[in-house]
Order: sequence, then C-alpha cells, then structure tokens
Amino acid sequence: MPAASSEVAAAVAEAHRREWAFVLAATVRIAGDIDTAEEAVQDAYASALSTWGTRGIPENPGAWLTVTARRRAVDMHRRAATAQRALPKLLDPEVQSLDDPGRETEDITDDRLRLIFTCCHPALAPDAQVALTLRLLCGLSTADVARAFLLPEATMAARITRAKKKIGAAHIPYRVPAAPELRERVDGVLSVVYLVYTTGHTAPSGGDLMRRDLAERGHELARMLHVLLPGDRDVTGLLALVLLTDARRGARLDEHRELVLMENQDRSKWDRPAIDEGVALLGEVLKLGPPGRFALMAAIAAVHDESKSWSDTDWQEILGLYDLLMETWSTPVVKLNRAIALGFAVGYAEGLAELDALGAEPRLARYPYLPAARADFLTRLGRFDEARVAFEEALILSDNDTERSYLRSRLCELME
Repeated sequence: MPAASSEVAAAVAEAHRREWAFVLAATVRIAGDIDTAEEAVQDAYASALSTWGTRGIPENPGAWLTVTARRRAVDMHRRAATAQRALPKLLDPEVQSLDDPGRETEDITDDRLRLIFTCCHPALAPDAQVALTLRLLCGLSTADVARAFLLPEATMAARITRAKKKIGAAHIPYRVPAAPELRERVDGVLSVVYLVYTTGHTAPSGGDLMRRDLAERGHELARMLHVLLPGDRDVTGLLALVLLTDARRGARLDEHRELVLMENQDRSKWDRPAIDEGVALLGEVLKLGPPGRFALMAAIAAVHDESKSWSDTDWQEILGLYDLLMETWSTPVVKLNRAIALGFAVGYAEGLAELDALGAEPRLARYPYLPAARADFLTRLGRFDEARVAFEEALILSDNDTERSYLRSRLCELME
C-alpha cells in the first residue's frame, strides 16, 4: 500500500545506514568498475524515494535496492558497450555473474570482505585504502571521511578519486586473496575495520554519539576476519579490542541521552560476557608472542574494563602499555592518549605539559579531544579561566551534537 513521504524518507535513510555496504558490494560484482557500481546504487536509492511512495516500502529494503542497483548496472553496460570495452575489468573471471547467482568460487562468501580486500590492495597507499573503504563500504560522506583523517575535505576527495582510478588502471580483482597473499594484505584490512568501528563508536558529526550501524559493521567484520585467519595475532587482537571497547557502550549515555565519561559510568551496565570474551582472546594473543598494536590497545581497554571503579584503575600499567604502543605505533592520537594516562598516573600538571607540547602537532590542530583534555586537566588544577578557553576551543572544533552538549555543560559549570 502507498506510504507517506515522511515514512519513505525515513525508510530510505535507514536503508542507507544499514544496507549501503551490502548493496554496493553486491553491485560491484557485476558492474565491472567501482564508479559504475556507485552510480547504479545511487540511482537505486533515488528510485526508492519515488517508487516506495506508490508501491509501499518493501519487506526487505536491502534486497530491493540490491536487485534494482544490479539491474541498473547491467542496463548501463548494455547502453554503453564501447565504455565497457574501454574500462578495465574489476571482476575476477571466476566471480559469479548475475545470470548465475548460485555459483560461488570463494571460500569467504561475504561481498563486503571482497570489497575490503579490493580497496586494501597493496598498490594503494595505506591512507587511501582506509579512506576508500570508508567511502565505499560504509557509505560515509567524503566530509566524514576527511574528519576521521583530520584532513580538509578537498584533500580527501582528491585522494579517494585517485584511489578509485588506480584500482581500475591496475586491474585489481574483486576477490579475497589466496592464502599466500593474505599476510601482506591483512594489515591494511585491519586498519580499515578498526577505523570503521571507531568512526561508528564516536560519530565524527551528527546528532547521535554513535553511528551504531558502523560500530556493528566493524564488530561483524572483525569477527569475519577472525574466522578467516583464526591464528593471526593481529586479527585476534583487533577482535579483542572491539569487544572490550564496545562492552562499555550501554553506559556511555544517561537517561537523557547525555554523554557520560568513563569516570562517571555505571559499570554494572557494562557487557560482562563481552569483556570476558575479549580478555580470553587477549590471553590467546599474548601466548603467541610479542603483542602488536591492536593487542596493546586491547590490553589498555582490559585494564579499564576489569577495574572495579575509576579510582581503582591502574594508571601506571596503562601508562606502561602506552609506552610499549609508542614503540610501534607513535601516532599523534596515541601520543594524546598517553599524555592523558600520564596525567592520571603521575600528576595533572605533568599530563597538561605533555598535552601543551602536542599543540604544535599539525594533525591535531582541528582535533577537539586535545583542547577538551587540556580543559579537563586545567579544571582539576583549579585554573578555571584557562579551562573555559580550552572548553570553548573544543566546542568550536567538535561536530558531534552529543559531545557538544557535554562540552557546553562543562563550560556552564565553570561560569557559575
């Protein structure tokens, strides 16, 4: 039966959040190149806005969108045969066709994994791999991908365009690589999955603290990779990290949907089975040899998760783990988190000094968590005028409405 325009708009928006990755990944299988697939999928979503209003919202929006997008891709090729010959083929010759939907030649059947491994081909720069997958697999806008990378939107748009062109020019196939290739490819894939999860865990912008669909997708992809490579230390470490971080999700907002920092969270709301699973996986990793970056971050999360209260947190252990992490993954954000740990382990003044030193780091120039952390330490030190300025800076830089509401509340407290 016909549906109201508001219902249709909401259904299409929800389908974009939930189904984009499935629809695009399935369409790439027959489109022959990424640009054609993207255009076909965008057309399918546009068609949904008009069609669902008269025919009603389908029971399975994802299936409807997938069929529509795939048919659109076929039509585009039929009407542009010369373009088909000119464009490099993305499809592996053995990947199933639209006319033979039951045929399957890969061990891993999820199209999203195929798309991830395509986007994470070593011919692409690591940053381009992550950016392209966030754009294609998760349907993030270029602006949101740019925020995740702390880069201008124009720079990110150019990076994504170059990466897509390189996939076509290099004839990169759409498949999960064979076993001999997996090791060299998995690091890029893990970076993608981690950033998918973290982008969902705290959304770069918008009205909600989380993008639950992205967080769930990152979690799901981490599990898929663990099935694919069960003995891989880094894969297991990533799954442990996701579990131990996501376990706190239920306590991050109060009954008014306001942000609650870990210090004030009701730990009875934490997901204990997830914590137990994450700790067990971490134990497996540590038995296999020196931990990688994901295992070290999982270990930091485990210290928090296993602490009975904020005051019981072993900050010296966390600081030591950050020191180990700095040896292998000394990024600006890791340095920021280590400075925060230093503040709680040694003293707020020492932590603040480290944060102040990071003010010269270009990649943190628009990162709201740096001034927010400074504001918190300044408040704890009783330097309220400076804290107000830092909170105002964080408020200007933040695009997440939930975080902005929290920052406003802290600022108001200092003005009373």
